[in-house]
Amino acid sequence: MRLLVTGGCGFIGSAFLRAALSRSSVERVVNLDVLSYSGRRENQSELEREARYRLVVGDIADAALVARVFQEEKIDHVAHFAAESHVDRSLFAAQAFVHTNVLGTLVLLEAARGAREKGRFERFLHVSTDEVYGDLGDTGDVFRETTPLSPRNPYSASKAGADLLALSYVKTHGLPLVVTRSSNNYGPRQFPEKLMPLVVTNALMDRQVPVYGDGKNVRDWLFVEDNAQGIFAAMERGRPGEVYNLGGENERENLTVVRAILAALGKPESLIQFVKDRPGHDRRYALDSRRAHGELGWKPAVTFEEGLARTVAWYRANEPWWRAIRDDSFDAYYERHYGKLGLKEQPTA
Repeated sequence: MRLLVTGGCGFIGSAFLRAALSRSSVERVVNLDVLSYSGRRENQSELEREARYRLVVGDIADAALVARVFQEEKIDHVAHFAAESHVDRSLFAAQAFVHTNVLGTLVLLEAARGAREKGRFERFLHVSTDEVYGDLGDTGDVFRETTPLSPRNPYSASKAGADLLALSYVKTHGLPLVVTRSSNNYGPRQFPEKLMPLVVTNALMDRQVPVYGDGKNVRDWLFVEDNAQGIFAAMERGRPGEVYNLGGENERENLTVVRAILAALGKPESLIQFVKDRPGHDRRYALDSRRAHGELGWKPAVTFEEGLARTVAWYRANEPWWRAIRDDSFDAYYERHYGKLGLKEQPTA
């Protein structure tokens, strides 16, 4: 397997890099990453000593660069993670989401199609999200792979567009492509604009913790290493043209998650500050993952309690990693979304 991983300096992509390089079946891994604000080179720095591994810094929408990487490295598999992925940012800067998530996906599909026509391409794994399905409401049903797509913000709309574009290449060009849609990922190395690392790092700095609305929005939480294993299983054993839901089977209200993190850190719940809900905030996501269980032989292995403990411990032990991010520019972004609350560290007793 000569594997191109896009976005491997990001949170999920870097976990997948480690999973891929642990397998003897993988001859070569090339990581193409533009090193945007959330693509951290240090997420994969120790892998650069691995002879089978190469980092290429560049934009997936650069067709000439992508074609050159395919040619030089004789790529026969793609695991496509690279994406603008934060809903809040998409509300103010949607163009970047269309550029990366839609145009970038098209460039990769075309490169894979060209390699396929030359007889040397085997599998394209397109990584998506449960957010393309829309909103389930407070209780009840779960999303299945056959659920109609109903995205409700620019981020999820761009991912839904990329999904449909990718799946069209199966029908029109015979590209052996599989899509995975996972629930909310969490774990080490997640950029601290997302809920869990934002809460952990704010609490470690004794800052207020913003919670949207009433805090009762429900997400299904999947530990990032479990997702990486599911994606690899889909790349190896998934049927071309199929979508596989990868759910954590850990539904929790956001407020419950926040309280659990504060308890793990020994911080008071008085740090919680409810803020105005964001536009189009989906109430609940939940996935039916039985297809992945049956066809891929995959199930999540890490319980929510274990994953949360490992996540909190990692941020405690890696303060330089997140302190480098939590700078003035992050505070400016933070204030735009949440107001001025919690921008200053509080005195400790």
